Amino acid sequence: MKKLLIILILTFVNIGFAQQYSDHYYKRKTLFESEKDTKNEIIFLGNSITEGGKWKKLFPNKNVINRGISGDVTDGILNRLLEITASKPKKIFLLIGTNDIARGKSIDYVLENTEKIILQIKSQSPKTIIYLQSILPINPNIGKKFSGHKKNNQKIIDANKRLKELAKKLNVKFINLNKKMRNGKKHIKAKYTYDGLHLSKKGYQKWKRIVRKYVE
Repeated sequence: MKKLLIILILTFVNIGFAQQYSDHYYKRKTLFESEKDTKNEIIFLGNSITEGGKWKKLFPNKNVINRGISGDVTDGILNRLLEITASKPKKIFLLIGTNDIARGKSIDYVLENTEKIILQIKSQSPKTIIYLQSILPINPNIGKKFSGHKKNNQKIIDANKRLKELAKKLNVKFINLNKKMRNGKKHIKAKYTYDGLHLSKKGYQKWKRIVRKYVE
């Protein structure tokens, strides 16, 4: 009985300290948790596409906070959501899902976790205005990396249709970045990306123009 108890304790400890995400994820998470909360924060929340944005320069007159982490997934957002809502932010712009799909997660999985994220934000910070942004398109004809992402164009389109429905169901604003940044083949326009997945400077400028009226 005593041995069994020790095994159970050790198992619990090992599970508790297992690293589920990248070193970069934990480094960024720790950095975010060390920063002081400020009033009327406008948070851009997501993965590398969000992290790459120079949001303070794009919106210099607003208290815009970058909470993007390269490689992040919906589970990762849920794991760090308490830090996001602690400041009772004025607005949150959420963009997440492309990495989940690239890692084999189903659209159902992305939708279920996205709903959890939105509901937790509403519960933890009821006055926060939430903007759910569509998953960005990819372009398989640009760059040689990220083949796991670039095969998912139709899945991204299908996921976005359901994300739009989810936003309506949860009474949050849906911003269709995808539709406004793609070409006739429904791929992200070449001028908006440098590798077929991540955004160029022109890509971030376009993103800014799309969301500016909601930020300001």
